[in-house]
Amino acid sequence: MGKLRTPRGTWVEEGLRALALGGVDAVRVDALAKALGVTRGGFYGYFANRDALLTEMLDVWERESVDDVLDRIEHESGDALDKIRLAGQLTFSSDRLLPMDLAIRDWARRDQAVADRLRRVDNRRMQLLRDALSTLYTDPDEVEARSLLAFCMAIGSHFLAADHPGRTPVQVRARASEIIFNRPPGKADPTDPPAS
Repeated sequence: MGKLRTPRGTWVEEGLRALALGGVDAVRVDALAKALGVTRGGFYGYFANRDALLTEMLDVWERESVDDVLDRIEHESGDALDKIRLAGQLTFSSDRLLPMDLAIRDWARRDQAVADRLRRVDNRRMQLLRDALSTLYTDPDEVEARSLLAFCMAIGSHFLAADHPGRTPVQVRARASEIIFNRPPGKADPTDPPAS
C-alpha cells in the first residue's frame, strides 16, 4: 500500500502558520515540507507553484475573516452594535486571524495584488461598521468618521507601543469603544427594558 499524501489543506494551513509567524518570506515550499515532515514532491501534486499556494492562502484568510465572521454574526442575537463588537472580537482578538491579518497587511505594502485583496476585505469590514452605526446616526459624515475610528482602533492598537499611565491597554480600548459606539442622546438601547 502506498504512502498517504499530505492533504492539500495541510499545506495551506502550514503556509498560513508560517505567514503569521514570519511573514510571506517564511512561506517557502522547502520550509513547509520540513515543518510537515514530508518531501516537497507532494506539494506539486496540489499546487503548480508557490504563487498558487499563496493565492489559496489568501482565499482561506478572506473566507475566514470576512465570510465566516459575517455568517456567524448573522446568526447571533443582539442589536447591530452587539454584532459589530462580536465581529471585531472574532477578527482582531483571535489567535488565528489576527496574526494572519497583520502579516497580510505587511505583505500588501510590497505586492499590489495582495493590496487589492486587502482593500476588498477592508471595504467589506468598513461597510459592516457603516451599516451598524447608521442604525444610530443619520448623518453620513458621523457614520463614516465613527466607522473609521473603530477600524483604526482595531488595527492600530496592535502596533501602538505607548503606555497608558494608570490604565491598562484593555481599559483604554474599552473606553475608546464606548466613545465610538456611544448611542446618541434619545436613542434607546433596544435591549433596555421598557420604561414603566
